Amino acid sequence: MQILVCPVCKGDLSLTIEEEKEEVIRGSLYCPACRYYYPITDGIPNLLPPDMNRQNQGQ
Repeated sequence: MQILVCPVCKGDLSLTIEEEKEEVIRGSLYCPACRYYYPITDGIPNLLPPDMNRQNQGQ
């Protein structure tokens, strides 16, 4: 967690855990500077910048 930063502003991210076993299974990473949540699903954080995430959702 200490090496992860926001892909847009390179700021610190806050971790919210919804499900955890030996690792975080589900939750989110939040960038307070950008006001954006990056989801964690099946243990994998989706750190696509917001504009790229919106483009992928439209496909």
